[in-house]
Amino acid sequence: MQVLSNARRLTRILKPQILLNSAPSDHKLIIYSQCNSLHSSSSCSLPSSGNYCFATVRDVMYSRTSKEAVKKIYDDIIDSVNVRRTMAPNAWLWSLIENCKTREDIKLLFDALQNLRIFRLSNLRIHDNFNCNLCREVTKACARVGAVDFGKKALWKHNMYGLTPSIASANHLLSYAKHHNDVELMVDVMKLLEKNHIPLQPSTADLVSSICYYSDNWELISKYSKKFLKAGVKLRRFAFDLWMDFAAKRGDTESLWKTEKLRSGLMKQHTLVSAFSCAKGLILEGKPLDAAAIIQLLDQTLPDTKKSGMVVELQKLVNEWPLSVVKHQKEENRKALAAVLKSGIPAMVNGLPNMGVEHPRTCNKYCYLFITVVHSIS
Repeated sequence: MQVLSNARRLTRILKPQILLNSAPSDHKLIIYSQCNSLHSSSSCSLPSSGNYCFATVRDVMYSRTSKEAVKKIYDDIIDSVNVRRTMAPNAWLWSLIENCKTREDIKLLFDALQNLRIFRLSNLRIHDNFNCNLCREVTKACARVGAVDFGKKALWKHNMYGLTPSIASANHLLSYAKHHNDVELMVDVMKLLEKNHIPLQPSTADLVSSICYYSDNWELISKYSKKFLKAGVKLRRFAFDLWMDFAAKRGDTESLWKTEKLRSGLMKQHTLVSAFSCAKGLILEGKPLDAAAIIQLLDQTLPDTKKSGMVVELQKLVNEWPLSVVKHQKEENRKALAAVLKSGIPAMVNGLPNMGVEHPRTCNKYCYLFITVVHSIS
């Protein structure tokens, strides 16, 4: 009997702890799990639960509409921390984030975060913020519904919501700015990163460069390129391609060669864009055969799978770039530049076959078309 009694006692101890009365009846069964996903490693939600806090299955389903679901989760969180004086389950907060579909939902989310922050400080004596994973998902939700003003609040290191900002959080807002061509938002985010001493990353440089490039904002791309370089960011090919292509499009050979020097110091082989940008720079300097040599070298090193891209870039150089670079010049310099291009581009194209580089016959057609257009300019 003693053995049976001990066995029963041991079973009760090892049986998973389950709360049946602390959560509303329409939520799924809530169990204890390790406090890893939401809180920092140094903190846990409930003193009475040792190293455990509330959690549940990730996908909490609600039968109500999205708006009603968000309001219900919000009410449950507020009731938990302000009425029952217990820390709300982690899963409720994650579900609240995932269910946000409107700006009003985001308002409720941030109010819930503020109440949770106050409860952690006053009742649990936890001074640490939530970890950066939560902030990343919060800013992602803000970007998803277009509530970017709330997203910017999450980038302050000292905030009332217990959020820990990171560059991943900022990148969600920058991705939104890129999608909506919102230069003003990009500038605001970059200011917040600087004020809050959040380290820049190569992914940030790619996003910022892309926004500046497609908004045709040379001043900003020049400004931020210096910031990234000063911060020691190891730039990727994508950013270099945008910088060099932009410089070539504007006819700014000085900036082009400075960027090429930086690029060649980090990576040996050219991309399609960087090689053709250098070729354009050489044409602008009156060196068409050197430009053809750059393309010949690219033709020798480029994998066969990417050879078709050469045809596209060559047609762009002949058909699109000349008019773009002339447009970016001052009125008094356009005729002189047009004369350089008028002689340089056909010379480069004609030099390619002699170097063993095949090019489509349409390039010659584009050359004649371009010469006609340039003649009208000059």
